[in-house]
Amino acid sequence: LTERKVTRLPVAQCERHLDCHSCLSVRDPYCGWCTWKQECVRHTQPHHWLWGYGRDRQCVSIQSLDPAIQSRYEQTQVSFTVLQLPTLSQNESLSCAFGTLPAQPAVAVENRITCQSPPPQLLPPSPWGSGEWVGLLLPRRFQSASQLGEHISFLCEPKAPCVSLSSAQMTCPSPSAPQGSRVARVWFEMDNVHVDFESIRKAPFMYHPDPELYPLNREDQNSPIRFKPGGVLAVEGKGLTLAMSRDEVVAHLGDQECDVKTLDDTHLYCEPPEEQPHGVDHTALPILKVNVQMGGLEFNLGSVQYDSGTHSPVPLEAQVGLAASAAVVVLIVLVVILMYRRKSKQAMRDYKKVLVQLETLEINVGDQCRKEFTDLMTEMMDLSSDVGGPGIPFLDYRTYAERIFFPGQRGAPLSQNLDLPESRRQTVEQGLAQLNNLLNNRLFLTRFIHTLEEQQNFSQRDRGYVASLLTMTLHDKLQYFTDVMKSLLGDLVQQYVVKNPKLMLRRTETVVEKMLTNWMSICLYSFLKEMAGEPLYMLFRAIKYQVDKGPVDAVTGKAKRTLNDSHLLREDIEYCSVTLTVLVKSGVEVQPCPVKVLDTDTITQVKDKILDQIYKGAPFSQRPSADSLDLEWRSGQAGHLTLSDDDVTAIVQGHWKRLNTLQHYKVPDGATVALIPRSQSSGITGTPMLEGEEEEGLRLWHLVKSSEDPEIPKHRKSSMRERERAKAIPEIYLTRLLSMKGTLQKFVDDVFVAILSAKRPPPIAVRFFFDFLDDMAEKHGIDDPETVHIWKTNSLPLRFWVNILKNPQFVFDVQVTDSVDAVLSVIAQTFIDSCTTSEHKVGRDSPVNKLLYAREIPRYKQLVER
Repeated sequence: LTERKVTRLPVAQCERHLDCHSCLSVRDPYCGWCTWKQECVRHTQPHHWLWGYGRDRQCVSIQSLDPAIQSRYEQTQVSFTVLQLPTLSQNESLSCAFGTLPAQPAVAVENRITCQSPPPQLLPPSPWGSGEWVGLLLPRRFQSASQLGEHISFLCEPKAPCVSLSSAQMTCPSPSAPQGSRVARVWFEMDNVHVDFESIRKAPFMYHPDPELYPLNREDQNSPIRFKPGGVLAVEGKGLTLAMSRDEVVAHLGDQECDVKTLDDTHLYCEPPEEQPHGVDHTALPILKVNVQMGGLEFNLGSVQYDSGTHSPVPLEAQVGLAASAAVVVLIVLVVILMYRRKSKQAMRDYKKVLVQLETLEINVGDQCRKEFTDLMTEMMDLSSDVGGPGIPFLDYRTYAERIFFPGQRGAPLSQNLDLPESRRQTVEQGLAQLNNLLNNRLFLTRFIHTLEEQQNFSQRDRGYVASLLTMTLHDKLQYFTDVMKSLLGDLVQQYVVKNPKLMLRRTETVVEKMLTNWMSICLYSFLKEMAGEPLYMLFRAIKYQVDKGPVDAVTGKAKRTLNDSHLLREDIEYCSVTLTVLVKSGVEVQPCPVKVLDTDTITQVKDKILDQIYKGAPFSQRPSADSLDLEWRSGQAGHLTLSDDDVTAIVQGHWKRLNTLQHYKVPDGATVALIPRSQSSGITGTPMLEGEEEEGLRLWHLVKSSEDPEIPKHRKSSMRERERAKAIPEIYLTRLLSMKGTLQKFVDDVFVAILSAKRPPPIAVRFFFDFLDDMAEKHGIDDPETVHIWKTNSLPLRFWVNILKNPQFVFDVQVTDSVDAVLSVIAQTFIDSCTTSEHKVGRDSPVNKLLYAREIPRYKQLVER
């Protein structure tokens, strides 16, 4: 007890235990079993009280009856072995009672009781299968130890006594039988009730050969074996588990039991006491006998001598060597544990930093989307005020057609004027007139095209080139051009009906498929300019504005703000916005113009942003090139410094050279700059746009290096570790895609609605061509609506609109950078997915670009179906 703690001690409630086993098993120091009263009471009687804390915590029980089988025709002595026989006082005695016959006096020697069997003439007749109860009477009957004894019947069938362990369990040792005997029938008899053994166990009763146990010391049976406390004794034998379980085997070492732990067919393992037991006669002996009892068999296996440990079998040198080895092993283990803990702590710190970084990114995505969308809408409202027809830099029709007919080429291959000498002009003009007459013959033209396509060396590029030349030649005869195209398409339908009609118009592999692309471009120019041009241009300007607001790597083309994960800048680049005051000369006056740039921009990127601001809304072809101008930083009257991407101040580390930025020149916010014509002697070069471009054996880089740098200065170890940790989980930066997508969502919706809206009738050319496809399907017996839908989708949305979405420079006089083109590719792919009839399924392994618009694609599909 203490001042603040009270220990609660249990009060003995002995009377709730109704039998000896439950009374002793609780090991209550105040309760014990009174053999006189047959009750569990508090400790008051010294002679008839069994205590649960004693050395032998066992109730009174009869262990054996000798002889177990006897003749009913003679009177003999019967001996009982009783466990935990209580000590009797002077006026107490024992007697044996056989059924209802008069009791016989009994003599007790230690734990063995002897008495006479009843006279034969007093025994009642024993008909077939009868038996009597035989009980041991004390002054109070021990009900928990009553014993059922039986005798041999007239037919000489062996019978064995059964000991009732409880009201629901009874143990019956099997009687001995001579070798070669056969069991005819085994049953149990209780109060004239017969129970067959097979009806209980569902198996016949069988006798097996007696088990065999070999001596502990098989070489010299008279010599004891040495036993070290804490070990086990191993006994070898044969047939140990044929008719015996571990619980039925009893092993003794001296006067104490050896706890049997394992028993299999050839081995018995028992655990002796920790302290050396005494002999059978309770005297201290150095050598103890080992006895094992298996049923009615008892084996004397030899003797055991406890090892005191005074004489070590291991030499002193070996002990020292073992101790030194153990010390080295322990030291190594400690070092490994310390290193592991250090690495684990470092990994845990890195993991927590990544978690904090993730949480910060997730929290900021929503706020960032709202803020950037507000800024974008403000910028777009200013742009919308300038857009109203002439504000959108549409290409003229001739340039538009040339860029679609001959993509990647500057200027059309055909010219109106023939640059020929006068001596040949008449001959060439006459030949061209004859060729024109042949091309105006539909039969010749169709046969001519089929003949060209049958040539093996007529490549896909050649087919597109020929189709565009024919389109330009027959442009003034659009009705004739349309008839020729329909005739060739009819032949194409007939070819694909035999193969797989759903694959028709999927690619541009024939002349007629390129002719169809050109025909759609001609017919939809007015619709494109009047209906879809403005939202498409606003989408392009919104993408360019958003991309330029974040860092863009001038070498790799990767950007922080993008929709394309392959063009995502997967590093956390520190940057800040800088407002430059640009001096713009307008006539004789110089006007200051504020322009927002980033301190991480290269000089070429700064010049492009300044030109975008000065020539806002003007066609790209009408403004000067950034390579033709120099950027001059002006500070005061005489402080003029020309800035460039690469000069003598560029930072070189190993085999890497970094492009110069405003941050490199330490240009402050609000600095005054001017664009001046580049002098002929200027050795400044523009920004390289090819990843991995080398200059004088040096690799150029801007924001991130295209490969790992093996040479890292020591003072940058910490920052590089942070960057490596960011690279370890690059997916944490995918939230930037979501931010960009949320900002551009309104402009993407406007373009898709302008293209697919069902509120206004489609262009006449589209209705005409779709009716032609319906007629072709009906003519060839194609009644699958999905096939016709695929034809219409491949001919208009996937053939014309996807081309316009990916290449706005086909329609507008603008420059499309690599970073803007990467965003347009994702939007074009979303348009393609919206036009397919198959169900749009996404999963964990789907590309990130498809996951971005997974929720919007079903809505876009509804627009396509209408």
